[in-house]
Order: sequence, then C-alpha cells, then structure tokens
Amino acid sequence: MSKRSASAARTLSRFGELEWFGLSAESNPVFGYLQVPCMKWRFKEPGDRTAHLIDETVRASSTQEEWTLDRSRRNWVLLPSRVIIEAQGLANPAFSEAIERITTQDQEFCRRALADFERIIFDLGEVPIPEG
Repeated sequence: MSKRSASAARTLSRFGELEWFGLSAESNPVFGYLQVPCMKWRFKEPGDRTAHLIDETVRASSTQEEWTLDRSRRNWVLLPSRVIIEAQGLANPAFSEAIERITTQDQEFCRRALADFERIIFDLGEVPIPEG
C-alpha cells in the first residue's frame, strides 16, 4: 500500500472500521503520467452520521474541482465530478474509458484533482468525531 493510500485509509478509519478500501495510484506505473484520483471503500457498519460528516467535509473542502461522494452502492466512491459527468454515471461501461481519456489527455486536471484529493483527506482528518 502506498503512503498516500495508507494515509487515506487511516483517515477514513477514524469514522468507522473499514471492511474494504481501494485508491487509484497517483501515477501510472508504466508511463509515469498522473492519474485521476478515485477512492472506493466500504465501512463494516456505515451510519447516517458518518455519511453526513464525510459528505459535509467533502463539500466544504476548498478544492479547485467539483467532487462527488457517491453512496448509492455498497462501496462508497469519492472522485472528481467531471469523471461521472463524462462517463454518464458510475454504472456506465464507459466509466473506465472516461478515466483513461481524462488521464491521458488532461494532465493539468489530474494535477489539480490530486491536490484537491490531498486537501480533502487533510480536512477529513481534522473533523471532530462525536462520541457514541
């Protein structure tokens, strides 16, 4: 697990025990170009309070790009909204093609999105977690 992945997983685990976690690599291991950040995870016991805290923090983060926290499925997904718009939804088979196209054709977007992602993780790490 990369340092970035470990940091993100540790930050999310503040909100509850993680059952599963995945984060796209920061850069392509073969070609070296930056990649669009996409984080997916599942809590063992997701709660409405947890969802609200994470959603509010993502919305309040000072980012350059718009971000989406999708909780419509078992695994929660956090990624730049542009990907969902261009793919016409997470369930669309063209989703991975949209990520690939953005990654290879818009490195400046990837750079901004990676900086945003770091900001969001930092902000999530600063959220006071209520007792009980």
